[in-house]
Amino acid sequence: MRPALAAAPLDVYTVYVKTREKILDAARKAFDRGGLEGLSLRDVAAQVGITPMAIYRHFDSKDALVDALVLDALGEWSAIVAALPPGEGLTQLERGNEAFLDFALERPRRFEAAFLVHSRKARRYPDDFIAGLSPAGSVQLRIIEKAMAQGVLEASSPIEIMMTQSALSQGLITLYRAGRIVGGEKEFREIYRSSMRRSLQSFMSKHKGKVRRIDGKASRRKRA
Repeated sequence: MRPALAAAPLDVYTVYVKTREKILDAARKAFDRGGLEGLSLRDVAAQVGITPMAIYRHFDSKDALVDALVLDALGEWSAIVAALPPGEGLTQLERGNEAFLDFALERPRRFEAAFLVHSRKARRYPDDFIAGLSPAGSVQLRIIEKAMAQGVLEASSPIEIMMTQSALSQGLITLYRAGRIVGGEKEFREIYRSSMRRSLQSFMSKHKGKVRRIDGKASRRKRA
């Protein structure tokens, strides 16, 4: 009988990468349980089966680990935006707003990591978005620019419109998370949708008594 072949030893780089992935996965789970306050390097190390000091071979500080969590959550959000179905006019932008709301309410810790945690890797307005460093932001800007070219939106600054929408959506969600808006989730969703729609309408093009609708079609303005 031929002797069993010994398993090939993993190379140092593979071990390094796998350990880093395990650390990030354990940190993600710790953050999901208790947020930033619940993120302990000692607990993460125990979950991975290494010493706390060994984490520093992969992340030079706790802040670096937090940065990795932020980028991980932003990547998840970008994947959601990339998977949205195409739409006419500003329909896709509205779908993005709705997806942002779902992300915040259904995955609160992931939303928190992506948009509420202070991080050196967080995207900053307007420069990072103009430079195309945010995949999700680039999608939004393209939709806005296309709507301007089609006359659905008034000629303006695309980044200004995006910042206005982002500030409103994140502001409303932050108020709701802090218990500063009366009612439950159903009521909040209605408030959010109405507010975001009114914000979009404030940028819409008006031509000869007509207002361009969200879907890009024109409707006759009502006279007083």
